[in-house]
Amino acid sequence: MTSKTKNPNYSKQLKRFWVVYVLLFVFVISIFLLASVGAFGKMPSFEQLENPQTNLATEIISQDSITLGKYFKQNRTPVDYDQLPKHLVNALVATEDERYYSHSGIDAKGTLRAIAYLGSKGGASTITQQLAKQLFTGVRSSNKLEAVLQKIKEWIIAIRLEKQYTKDEIIAMYFNIFDFTRGAVGIRSAARIYFGKEPQDLNIEESATLVAMFKNPVLYNPYRDIFKDNALRRRNQVFVQMARNEFITEEEKDSLQALPLELNYTPEYQNDGRATYFRAELKKFMNNWIKDNPKDDGKLYNLYSDGLKIYTTIDSKAQTYAENAVEAHMKNLQKVFFEQNKNNKTAPFRSLTSQEIDRIINRAIKNSLRYKQMKRVGIPEDSILLSFDKPVKMKVFSWEGKKDTIMTPRDSIYYHKSYLNVGMMSMRPQTGGIKAWVGGIDFENFKYEHVQQAKRQVGSTFKPFVYATAIDQLHLSPCYELPNTKFTIPKGKFGLIKDWTPENSSDDYGEIYTLKKALANSINTITARVIDKTGPQPVLQLAQKLGIDTNNIEPYPSIALGTPDLSVYEMVSAFSTFANKGVYTEPYYVSRIEDKNGTVLYQHTPKSRDVLSRETAYVTIKLLEGVTQYGSGQRLRGTWAKNLPHYKKAVTGYPYDFENPIAGKTGTTQNQSDGWFIGMVPDLATGVWVGGEDRSVRFTSLTYGQGATMALPIWGMFMKSLYEDDNFEVSAEEFEKPENLSIRVECEDETKDDENPTAEPDYNIDF
Repeated sequence: MTSKTKNPNYSKQLKRFWVVYVLLFVFVISIFLLASVGAFGKMPSFEQLENPQTNLATEIISQDSITLGKYFKQNRTPVDYDQLPKHLVNALVATEDERYYSHSGIDAKGTLRAIAYLGSKGGASTITQQLAKQLFTGVRSSNKLEAVLQKIKEWIIAIRLEKQYTKDEIIAMYFNIFDFTRGAVGIRSAARIYFGKEPQDLNIEESATLVAMFKNPVLYNPYRDIFKDNALRRRNQVFVQMARNEFITEEEKDSLQALPLELNYTPEYQNDGRATYFRAELKKFMNNWIKDNPKDDGKLYNLYSDGLKIYTTIDSKAQTYAENAVEAHMKNLQKVFFEQNKNNKTAPFRSLTSQEIDRIINRAIKNSLRYKQMKRVGIPEDSILLSFDKPVKMKVFSWEGKKDTIMTPRDSIYYHKSYLNVGMMSMRPQTGGIKAWVGGIDFENFKYEHVQQAKRQVGSTFKPFVYATAIDQLHLSPCYELPNTKFTIPKGKFGLIKDWTPENSSDDYGEIYTLKKALANSINTITARVIDKTGPQPVLQLAQKLGIDTNNIEPYPSIALGTPDLSVYEMVSAFSTFANKGVYTEPYYVSRIEDKNGTVLYQHTPKSRDVLSRETAYVTIKLLEGVTQYGSGQRLRGTWAKNLPHYKKAVTGYPYDFENPIAGKTGTTQNQSDGWFIGMVPDLATGVWVGGEDRSVRFTSLTYGQGATMALPIWGMFMKSLYEDDNFEVSAEEFEKPENLSIRVECEDETKDDENPTAEPDYNIDF
């Protein structure tokens, strides 16, 4: 056989090859076609590709456009491509998909390489394929056949995504969907949680750190100490890839690799961050709103996954200053309280029997999360109660940070009961917008909220309502004089079943006082004389018009001294009416709500009503100015306690050195259980309450147990911070005087030379 003679089998082999090739081609095409029509599992529709379903966090936004917190199943808040820094995008492309801008969803070169080397030289998944997996196919199956089919589906979806979206949109979608762990789903949450900033503010090394996590967000997590070296090595490899793709120079790569890995870890759970109590209260508002405002299809909005945006009236700066003031003052006040309880055998309680204390503790046990969880799984009552007497490892609150300790859950209740708590709210009288809301000292350990939920005895902060009623009814002047002598309202009058003879906090009787000086010094006998002239019912009627719930307040003269239990919310809104020229404006904290597309779903409508004439409101303000001129609020001025040593000034927050007009009132209740201060300037009203969660947790005397020492310093520190911030608008002007004022407001006895206001503390405890 010559060399030119053909092999008789060659033609058959060639035919077989082409038959196999065509069959294989048809088979592959068929597999893709079958997969595309859902034969191997449901494929996303055009509508689903257009609007991929992802859980989006609801965002709480302050008036000054700062995110205060979120409600979420997954902490994801999407951003647009133009909010991503260029070096972040470059880092992702260089590391995850070098040919991203040249393929149409599938990288043929990478796929062939992966097949040839069985994945040993890298995978072939493009950014678009990874997005398809995240959106529609999920975790890779352990079954090889299912895994192959899943991969095919991802290819098909990737091609469709490339047709549906631009390259920039796909990049943004991928950044928005990736779970960076630690509660950070999506690039915005990751930037805020790991670095405390918005994505557009990330520097190149921070961007590289986050991109490094795409390989494995647990193994290369920069927060975990055991993985920090991994994260650093992987971040530096990102720089290598960026240099290789000419996004940075070799010199820049070397410089960047030498930088340490630094974080600013800022978690975004409910117990963390700013305005924790406010966010919990806002959740109640939102749950009620959602019930009353279904979607067009009748379904209810989901607070945790529908990506709502809640625009609030809270100012992030004011909120921060309020929280800082609370922490600074309460740290010092708590030291004094602990010192006073060293020799208290029933600490932290006072004047209670052992049976009464047991009732308080047992009630706290049944309200505790531990008890409720054990009860829910069916553990017998006796076993639950026994568990509260077994020492366990736990973290407890302290002003120096969470403290690891071992104690019984029962003892931890005693421990946390020993802490004084706080409620604070600040609002604009003219609009009703709430600027700051601090409902307690630590949301994780003290869930009970003290702005709106808690109601405590208000003491002398109720007296302005009595005086305002007298001004409104009788046109009494602040200069009207009454004797500071013992006074009795006889039984039978106003429904009294016995004579009522109030006493002052001191035995200093006999002097003649103007109403202004009487209110400034909280003279009980003169307040009693005033309510005797007006009657208690008109006072309650005025209080009700000022936004106070009076349903459970009996119209007895004793209300003049502050016997009712009211909330900080009610008191601040009521006082605001005086600053707002007699117009009550209902407080609010949600200005509008938008859906994920920016459609406005809710817009606040102001609610207000005329309560007092401008003249009555202004005269009441002039009365309240006396409190800070020569009453218990005088310590806000620079002349008070100027010679106190530093450690004694600490508990008062002094000095403040305010020179502008301030209208306010302190309040102290029986046995020093509650301390109040409500203060106003023309465009801001702020109220503070301080006390124990139980009324028997209190100071022993007025030395520290009065509103001027317990609550006023928080107001002073807060306002001082606001005045020092040029970007926060707060008035230092006088309250506007109405035209044709007919009531005399300037009195001859108004002096500012009293260096020792009523009940000045005797600082006798060093710390």
